[in-house]
Amino acid sequence: METRTLAMRNLLKILGFFCLWIMVEAQMKIPPETVQQWASVFSVELQDFTTKYSGSLLLQKKLKDVESIIRIVELNGADFLRDYSEEIERMLGSKMKSVKRLAESAEDADLYHEFNTSLQFDYYNSMLINTIDENGNYVELGGEFPLEENEHFNNLPVNTLQSNIQVPTNVYNKDPKLLNAIYNSEALNDVYINNFQRDPTLTWQYFGSSFGFFRIYP
Repeated sequence: METRTLAMRNLLKILGFFCLWIMVEAQMKIPPETVQQWASVFSVELQDFTTKYSGSLLLQKKLKDVESIIRIVELNGADFLRDYSEEIERMLGSKMKSVKRLAESAEDADLYHEFNTSLQFDYYNSMLINTIDENGNYVELGGEFPLEENEHFNNLPVNTLQSNIQVPTNVYNKDPKLLNAIYNSEALNDVYINNFQRDPTLTWQYFGSSFGFFRIYP
């Protein structure tokens, strides 16, 4: 098998050298005028191709349509870079403040909460919201959860007034430890809304608990 592979490689090498020799011989016999003609034809075809698929003519037309209402302004690169970096710093600073408010609220809620082994309350489970059983009733932990399409969230149906809980399928959704942790995190709902009102550029806000759930807004 190795002998056949080696022989095949040698044959390919010979063919490669032969093709290269033919190309060199052919190039030596091609008149310069022919090469120039080929180059001219190729350049015309290349220009036609790029013009057709780049949309350059359409762009030129659109620029001509607005030529009377636009103006060229010379910018200082250093000033532009400084302004841009300051804007990025402000934006990231705002996001960091939102996260800090969430962290502080979660810590305070946990600090003042007393564990209750018999705690019972309903919460909105994101996997069950607006789910109706065969009798026309909302399933447990589902309930009516109004959703409206929101352009800021890619036109997805969301609720900007209420957060909900996502519990993995392998976690019992009525476990006392889980319920106490979810009850604690109820304090974050107002923080979510307040963050969004302060910074409308915010999108999704999350809180992940070591007890195995996510609180999601919106």
